[in-house]
Amino acid sequence: MTSQPEKHSQVPRRAVLGTALGGAAAAALPGTAHAEPHEQPVPSDGEGRRPWRLRDTMSTDGAWAGFLRGQDLQWARLPTLWYEGPFLGDGLLGSMIYQEPDTHRIRLTVQHGRVQDHRPQFGSGWGTCRLPVGRLTLEPTGTITAVDWRLSLWNAELTGTVTTTAGTLTLAALIHDEVLAVRVTADGGEQVTWTFHPEEAISPRKISEAPPSGYTANPPWTTRTSADGTEQVLQPLTGGGQTATAYRRTGDDLLLSVGHSHPSDTAAEADSLRNLRRAASYDALRRRHTRWWHAFYRKSFVSFPDQRLQSFHWIQLYKVASASRAGGPVMATSGPWLEPTPWPAVWWNLNVQLEYWLIHGFNHLELDALATTVRQNQEQLIANVPAAYRADSSGVGRSSDMFANRAVGRPGTGAETGDLTWALHNVWLSYRHSMDPSLLRDTVFPVLRRAINYYLHFLSPGSDGKLHLPSTLSPEYPVVPPQDTNYDLALIRWGCQTLIESAERLGIDDELAPRWQEVLARLTPYPVDDNGFMIGADTPYAQSHRHYSHLLMVYPLYLVNWDQPESRDLIMKSMVRWHALTGAHRGYSYTGAASMYAMTGDGDTAITYLRKFFDPATRYPCRPNTHYTEAGPVIETPLSASQSLHDMFCQSWGGVIRVFPAVPTAWADLTLHNFRTQGAFLVSAVRKAGETRFIRIRSLAGEPLALRHGLDGPLTVLLDDGTQARTQDLGDGTLAIDLPRGREVLVHSGSRPDLVIAPVTVTEPGPAWGLP
Repeated sequence: MTSQPEKHSQVPRRAVLGTALGGAAAAALPGTAHAEPHEQPVPSDGEGRRPWRLRDTMSTDGAWAGFLRGQDLQWARLPTLWYEGPFLGDGLLGSMIYQEPDTHRIRLTVQHGRVQDHRPQFGSGWGTCRLPVGRLTLEPTGTITAVDWRLSLWNAELTGTVTTTAGTLTLAALIHDEVLAVRVTADGGEQVTWTFHPEEAISPRKISEAPPSGYTANPPWTTRTSADGTEQVLQPLTGGGQTATAYRRTGDDLLLSVGHSHPSDTAAEADSLRNLRRAASYDALRRRHTRWWHAFYRKSFVSFPDQRLQSFHWIQLYKVASASRAGGPVMATSGPWLEPTPWPAVWWNLNVQLEYWLIHGFNHLELDALATTVRQNQEQLIANVPAAYRADSSGVGRSSDMFANRAVGRPGTGAETGDLTWALHNVWLSYRHSMDPSLLRDTVFPVLRRAINYYLHFLSPGSDGKLHLPSTLSPEYPVVPPQDTNYDLALIRWGCQTLIESAERLGIDDELAPRWQEVLARLTPYPVDDNGFMIGADTPYAQSHRHYSHLLMVYPLYLVNWDQPESRDLIMKSMVRWHALTGAHRGYSYTGAASMYAMTGDGDTAITYLRKFFDPATRYPCRPNTHYTEAGPVIETPLSASQSLHDMFCQSWGGVIRVFPAVPTAWADLTLHNFRTQGAFLVSAVRKAGETRFIRIRSLAGEPLALRHGLDGPLTVLLDDGTQARTQDLGDGTLAIDLPRGREVLVHSGSRPDLVIAPVTVTEPGPAWGLP
């Protein structure tokens, strides 16, 4: 591969990486859009221009505190299970709060996303799994008779009371900078008693199977007390490294921190003590904590009239920010809240992808630990493929530790080989939503090039002249792995297209470009039968399948999509067939179907499928605290439900921004503000009485803009200084708009509407999440 310096000034504003406009926006001529007179007089700048601006009612702490209070989780009775209780986190340290089993104590779990074993010879389930740390118990004097708790999203803090037969305990708890801070005061005859219980450093997978042959237990922990009263629990690891938990009680406050180091056997001890010193006190930590969260929420806003789902949606944003931060460990299947589970690792064949989709629309790329994990572990991704292919290939097996340490099998052996390529689609989405050239240059392009190279070693021509792939696994479909799985064919097509477009964007004349073009031209078509997309060649979709691995070309890759009239019948047959065979469906089967129907513009069917995830009559519904379990915590499904909502509100695949493309009929009002889309645009839009009132778009990167607006009649399209934007009608309700970087455009029909960003009125009331 030869590389040339990046020359942004020479890159044409045209179709790259999913944008479908070509040069239309740059060379646009005035089309059907025109300037309408303002309904109300507005100030003029003296040159006949009539500027406009939004009136954002969500611009004060008071407005945010009031709105988010309506989304809080609440408890009127003591939770007895992890999926009923409050949860706290800062992307590393995590705690869930619920009753200690068979006691009148309250458990605060203490778990950390970086705490893992370091013995890869025993696989990700045992040798490199996340390891438990321990738990705090609050032990009242009396018997607990009632609780009154609220998890404040705005402050990311649990507050409330515990009533006992002896008196009352008033508590507050938060996590910030790897410190769990708890304040408990006692009234009446109550007293505050804390105990920390270290947990054995063994895989949570022990609930489902015995350790592998040759596995030896980690050594026991030791304890020590420093001169200032700080207690420490030190857990050495057989594979090297250490976990250290330090805690100190001062008056009504308790501060606890966890450190983990490898290969150092002592650094964790120093880290945990340093974290406590830096925290200083509950009040000091709380000031820093709330400052971070208050700034965090202001980056975007969404409101819609279903109270239960609106609250759920905001809780997922709180959850993902509690579980992940860029630069930190990629989320395991349970996030940082480790409980007994068969899946104490990172799963790459759906889980990790679904975990991170919602951060894009929510405008929170600072939570993207997946992109940083791929960037930081490129050498490990190379080491994961068989030695014969390491010169030019990379991959990752189905599950791994936080360093992506898991070998991948070879095509032809029935191995699951496409998971790295699918994960790179997530990283590519982060690029498309940020248009950060360093992310494309340093991560997406080089790693995707190697991931596709791995496939290229095994593609071979058949008697039909097409390129075919030997047997690989379509994730979770329980049959003998077929040749030409649709899972892999879709990823190969997406990968080759993206590499060609990325090289063009980066100004790279890559020696493999002709090979990528050849693959796109000769790759065998997707196997299809009368029921739609098959699993692979000679393997129909014939039994219930919770995964949509055979439908990736439809969603989320959009290679086969609703904008292709010739594909619509095939898409619909495939979706209907997928859900017609029941029995294996799980929560993400419903969220995936919701997003696919949202692509078709059918919001009513989309919400019908999404509601199945919340229906207690289903086998695996969403739980009271919005978490989810299948034999253990699996965090991805609730997070993907938020992405399903995003897909109803705003889509941006294929280079077209679609505003309110699949809003359920019952949701007449909806507000979006600073919703981030591909091309690095921030979209604000308001829907009232079932009609879009206005759309405002801000360009952060100067990319081509194509807008499917859903507006009727003549359009007004004004730049932020009040001048007409240059536009071109692309047909099908889509408008190309020339919008320079850093500028905003307002689009509406009819007279000027009120340009107000505000919460909508709830028309579908519902109870709070938790145990209200």
